[in-house]
Amino acid sequence: MKKIGPHVSASGGVFNAPVNAMAVGASAFALFTKNQRQWFSSPLQQTEIEKFKAEVAKSGIETRYILPHDSYLINLGSPDAEGLEKSRQSFLEEMQRCEQLGLTMLNFHPGSHLKHITVEECLDRVAESINMTLSRTTGVTAVIENTAGQGSNIGFAFWHLRRIIEGVEDKSRVGICIDTCHTYTAGYDLRNSYEKVWQEFDEEVGMQWLKAIHLNDSKKELGSRVDRHDSIGKGFLGMEFFSKIMKDPALDNIPLILETPDETLWPQEIKLLHDLEM
Repeated sequence: MKKIGPHVSASGGVFNAPVNAMAVGASAFALFTKNQRQWFSSPLQQTEIEKFKAEVAKSGIETRYILPHDSYLINLGSPDAEGLEKSRQSFLEEMQRCEQLGLTMLNFHPGSHLKHITVEECLDRVAESINMTLSRTTGVTAVIENTAGQGSNIGFAFWHLRRIIEGVEDKSRVGICIDTCHTYTAGYDLRNSYEKVWQEFDEEVGMQWLKAIHLNDSKKELGSRVDRHDSIGKGFLGMEFFSKIMKDPALDNIPLILETPDETLWPQEIKLLHDLEM
């Protein structure tokens, strides 16, 4: 059985995230370990860390199925020296928080060139940023999320992901999270060419790097380069796609994270997706 759950709220303390995950019947979940719209935050208190670990143990969800997400402000490929330094410091703090909480991954958007440097230069800065962070942390894998390609965002093409990984020195601690909505609106037709897209990913990047899936339908059409998530089966990807993904053995044993917009539907979506496995 696949491991599925939403990106849940950690409001009031990170220890509330596993509680919220259990409440919707999740077997995996994502969270922010701090306010996602702030650069930095107060250090985690030991009591908070211990309570988080206790609630995770109570939930029965293994840490390998928990996928924390970093701050939306971070741009590890920034062309601006001050912005790049701030992003790197913030990213390091987030990785260290994951270490403290006993988590094994940190999911992040690679960054943006802001039309001031080339795509290649931006990708190489991201790899350099990852190297700097991994050298100062242990046990946490940097998981790069593919993007829809809005604005000057990088990471929407599979070759972007490959180039970042090529630049990472410790390849045991880097991986990819594929967002199904982003993939589709970036121009990869998961709806009509499911097997072909995964074959292209394997040839261009390598399935061995796949660490997680963000399982979202899309409110926008193929190749639109617009990031607008929809509820399962209600968007352009449709139910047949989700049936294929739930029956795909290549996607076993990794977290499948819902970032769908209507959280009241999460229990139904989790059940629906598990039903599609049968």
